[in-house]
Amino acid sequence: MIKIDRIHHVAYRCIDAKETAQWYKEKLNMDLVLSIAEDEVPSTKEPDPYMHIFLNAGNENVLAFFEIPNSPDMGRDESTPIWVQHLALRVNSVDDLLKAKIELESQGVKVLGPTDHTIFESIYFFDPNGHRLELAANTGTAEQYKKLNSVAQIMIDEWAETKVAPNHAAWLHKKD
Repeated sequence: MIKIDRIHHVAYRCIDAKETAQWYKEKLNMDLVLSIAEDEVPSTKEPDPYMHIFLNAGNENVLAFFEIPNSPDMGRDESTPIWVQHLALRVNSVDDLLKAKIELESQGVKVLGPTDHTIFESIYFFDPNGHRLELAANTGTAEQYKKLNSVAQIMIDEWAETKVAPNHAAWLHKKD
């Protein structure tokens, strides 16, 4: 059986590698740790120049981007709602989350939230490439996570059968 140690990196496309690296440094304090540029794709040997940048997202987490100038302009998947595809980054506390919101807004970034998901709170915003980002602070209890874990398979099985949202975890977004 395959044993995954951790995610090595997650890669997205960007419009401008230099601008992207600067934005992530200025807004989220992520350092550029590696740049790779070649004229052909290593895995396929297809001629296609690219710049591949790697940013330190903390705790051995790496966020990467490709600038590929010879490809058609970037676009988003129009068949998927804009809120679906996103990258969530964890911060240590709700206080840190609220400070991040203030800091991002002071730098001209439009921020949505915070949104209370019961087990975590989040804010949402976009990078200069149109990628939706989420900063999240965990707030759940061990009991809540255990309860969610105990119904995870039941919920996915019900969903696969009916395509109707199971209500086993409806309490997450319901307030008394």
